[in-house]
Amino acid sequence: MKTEIEKPKAKVLGQDGNVFNLIAICSTSLKRAGQNEQAEQMRKRVFASNSYDEALCIMSDYCEFC
Repeated sequence: MKTEIEKPKAKVLGQDGNVFNLIAICSTSLKRAGQNEQAEQMRKRVFASNSYDEALCIMSDYCEFC
């Protein structure tokens, strides 16, 4: 049985929409929640993505946007 890790809240709504800024916000939220490994995994996946929309979807897999 796999337990689901709770997504930390990331205050991205209303922020500068630059993808690097959003990565930093999400990464910081993950690290504050003690999820350093997930932060690194998220960054790697986002940098390998092919579009802005794909990058946003990946970030939302790890964080709850608010």
